[in-house]
Amino acid sequence: MKIAVDAMGGDFAPATVVEGAVRAASELNIPIVLVGDKSRVEDELAKHKGVPSNVSIVHASEVVGMDESPTQAVRKKKDSSLRVCFELVRSGEAGAVVSAGNSGAAMAAGILLLKKVKGIDRPAIAVSVPTIKDPAIVLDVGGNVDCTPVHLLQCALMGEVYARYVLKEKRPRVGLLSNGEEDGKGNELTRETHALLKKASINYL
Repeated sequence: MKIAVDAMGGDFAPATVVEGAVRAASELNIPIVLVGDKSRVEDELAKHKGVPSNVSIVHASEVVGMDESPTQAVRKKKDSSLRVCFELVRSGEAGAVVSAGNSGAAMAAGILLLKKVKGIDRPAIAVSVPTIKDPAIVLDVGGNVDCTPVHLLQCALMGEVYARYVLKEKRPRVGLLSNGEEDGKGNELTRETHALLKKASINYL
């Protein structure tokens, strides 16, 4: 799978992004497209010896700042490195996007350009948390400020699919973060979500 990487996104871009992309392309044999200001990206690549042939560049003249309105930035900056990354996925030239930049803009670009999976109202941000045995996936961790019970049910379904297909868990366990395991614990949101999850076709604990 070819990965479109937002070379201009993040606090220390493009230097750290290019460094990470070169390492990933070398160590994991992943084809990577660095999207951003071509001259700046080329300058950073020149600092690394033996840049693998599976690293390429697509020029983008604009950058989405961390303080910009996500939706407006995606709509107005059509040649931003972030938007161009998603355009590459939409056209089939890349299979995924990686960005350390404005996460709200990344979610907005995903919704605007790639649309949503049927049955999912909102995308979610997931994080892998190490445990003593296997990593756990927690979501949503910041993509949505307010959620309904249905949204949390959808987060559970997305996390379950991720655990099965990416972490190779045959029957992932799904939990709901609350202040106790009894049915009556938690606020109204968690109690209503608990009731929905009990009826879902997943291994809910």
